[in-house]
Amino acid sequence: MEEVINMSIDFIKENIECEQLLAEDFSDTVIKAEYVIPDTNPDVKEILILNAKPSITNKEVMQDKVFVEGKIEYTLLYLAEESENMGIYSVNYTGTFSNYVEVPGTEHMMLCDSDCYVEHMNCTIANERKIAIEGIIKLKAEVYKKYEFEVIKDVTGSEDIQMLKNPATVDKIVGTVSGDLVAKTEIQISVDKPQVGSVLEYNINIHKKDIKVLEDKISVEAYVLIRMLYRGKDTRDIVCIEKDVFVNKEIPMQGVNPSMESHTDFNIDEVEHTMREDDLGENRIVELEVLVKSNTKVMYKEDMDIIEDAYSPSSLMQMEKEDYELNVMHGQNTAQSMVKSNIEISEGIKPTEVIMCYGDVCITDKKIVEDKVIVEGVLNAKILYKNSENQIGRSNEEIPFNCSVDIPESKIDMQCIAKVSLESIEGEIEVDTIAIKAVIEVYARVNYITHKEFLVNIDTLEGEFPDKKSSLTIYVVQQGDTLWKIAKKYYTTVENLVKLNSIEDPDVIKAGEKLIIPGRAVI
Repeated sequence: MEEVINMSIDFIKENIECEQLLAEDFSDTVIKAEYVIPDTNPDVKEILILNAKPSITNKEVMQDKVFVEGKIEYTLLYLAEESENMGIYSVNYTGTFSNYVEVPGTEHMMLCDSDCYVEHMNCTIANERKIAIEGIIKLKAEVYKKYEFEVIKDVTGSEDIQMLKNPATVDKIVGTVSGDLVAKTEIQISVDKPQVGSVLEYNINIHKKDIKVLEDKISVEAYVLIRMLYRGKDTRDIVCIEKDVFVNKEIPMQGVNPSMESHTDFNIDEVEHTMREDDLGENRIVELEVLVKSNTKVMYKEDMDIIEDAYSPSSLMQMEKEDYELNVMHGQNTAQSMVKSNIEISEGIKPTEVIMCYGDVCITDKKIVEDKVIVEGVLNAKILYKNSENQIGRSNEEIPFNCSVDIPESKIDMQCIAKVSLESIEGEIEVDTIAIKAVIEVYARVNYITHKEFLVNIDTLEGEFPDKKSSLTIYVVQQGDTLWKIAKKYYTTVENLVKLNSIEDPDVIKAGEKLIIPGRAVI
């Protein structure tokens, strides 16, 4: 036996950073509140529409749960009590909420995405100067486990070391980047409409979104559809005007490139308006400014050669491998679905004109089937209209929908995340009903967990090495053998076996074949 001399081995290591969806869970938060009508407004006769817009203000991941805080912006449209003030008025209130979402396995400082939406909200008259609000806000928390580890990508310092490398793909998260986009516009009220007496409500819808990952930056483009409902000056008439405003911004993000994938969420942060008089001194010019916040997550698949095995024909070595759980982003896609419904108004009342139609959407269920994600949800459509007696009416309708998002090779045991947004909504009079037509956009991402062994360390060992043999060895190939396995067993190299046996394709050897092994063998 010969003595082994330790080699000097240098490693090239790579840091792998993974983000894994640990769990997703929901929590219902009950809302109960009473609000007083401001002194500047007349008494309430009839409530028309309550719009509640919840948003998350703070979240904290704790042991096995997530604490979520938020606020609700309420806009209440109502008919006034006094006959001389008969018309629509609006009041605005702000409420707060907080609750825990139970997510087993979470730990402090884990990453978390949270969302909230109105599942149900009802408003009643407590008395002519007070209204009562009751409802349910559904909270969602997605908690991600983020970890990083170092693996050996290559070995240098010795030409003697043989390495078996196989290509592998590892999902990596570049990070998230936020941007502020400002939709600034001026609306000129035409002379066929009344002057602006007071603005009752805004409804903002972000649609036609286009996000591109460029070199070291994210290009974000979208249209901001602004609906403004106002009461005419010195009249009971109410009017809705619309303006679609294009916004775009290039947001710097170091290290990204067009080969990467992304997903962007949008939120309305603030709406401001200023009234101006036109050249005739009439209130017909409205300056509007909407602040939109974008949040883009960028991820990519890195192709790398993973060292599956290594040895030295002249030294004894010990390899240390670790088994890691990896999150694989299987695929993501976006699909649109048309939602239609005819809303019947109370018997004997015929709608004659739709003044304003808008809505919001939420997901009620989602599931993965073969090759696709099925998402079910509800469109909550809100309509203000005039009837044949020139009175203002309203209708709230919950319209169920489902949408299929194609993600090839998806399996039922994978995980999925889904998000929904309203792309467009219209309401028209159709044979004494109000026909609603909306386009829903659904985003779905499918992930799954896999296990992968990575080489994390190699040590050379002192010890005795098998004697060299001058004679050749004849080896009969067994079922399941590869040239790598044979070369490692006999302390030679695949290259030597290929040359000595004139092998055309190193990846193809057949059981029963006889191979000549050069001068070293393990007895």
